[in-house]
Amino acid sequence: MSDERCRSLVQFLADLGLRGPGLTDPLNPDFDLAPVEEALTHSSAGLPINHERLEFLGDAVLRLAAAEFLERHHKTMDVGQRSALRAQLVSDRWLAELGQCCGIEAMVHLGPVAAGDSAARQTIRAEICEALIGGLYEATGSLEPVHTWLTPHWQRSTSELLADPYRHNWKTGLQEWSQARGLGLPHYRCEEHSRRHGDPRRFHCWVDLQGQPVAEGWGGSRRGAEQQAARSALEQRQAISSLPGSSTAS
Repeated sequence: MSDERCRSLVQFLADLGLRGPGLTDPLNPDFDLAPVEEALTHSSAGLPINHERLEFLGDAVLRLAAAEFLERHHKTMDVGQRSALRAQLVSDRWLAELGQCCGIEAMVHLGPVAAGDSAARQTIRAEICEALIGGLYEATGSLEPVHTWLTPHWQRSTSELLADPYRHNWKTGLQEWSQARGLGLPHYRCEEHSRRHGDPRRFHCWVDLQGQPVAEGWGGSRRGAEQQAARSALEQRQAISSLPGSSTAS
């Protein structure tokens, strides 16, 4: 690894809040940048090392760190609530947003095909962030650098999720809302409109209540399209409340 690349990595990690003895102090000879460089090398680059090994490690590290975060900052939350919240804080969607926020793409070695595939960017961001989490753990033998980096992001996301419990889980929200009003369970109908992986409009979905279509959504996966349809339905719940059989106004 060139000296210039080392300096770039140190600066990138410092921008993430990772600096000082035992972390990314360039004067500290004990800090090994090799796992960081490995994490930032996507498999599409065709190099001898790539991110996949550390992505696997990072998956486990991320879940443990998220559990510790909830234990530290939300001690009164019951286990069921913690489990639901953690699922959001370790999701691919959340990791992709983290990668975008941190500008991680600028540091990644990518092959030309992957670099030109705009539809794959979200997936790549999520994979590389997870690999970097694994790389930081391997480089330091500690979860603390992971907490230093992720805690501010988790705190913001947790505040948003607690203020809006169905944020990013609109299907559950719509189901609970519709059943409480005597409208029964939502029914989803999806159609595939594209075969291109990562296409945000690959699937189109309608959600029905009492046999009537009430909202639609698009997504890169069936689940994503269903979530967007449910979100749209919740945004229109005042009109939906007028359906025959509804027992309560919104």
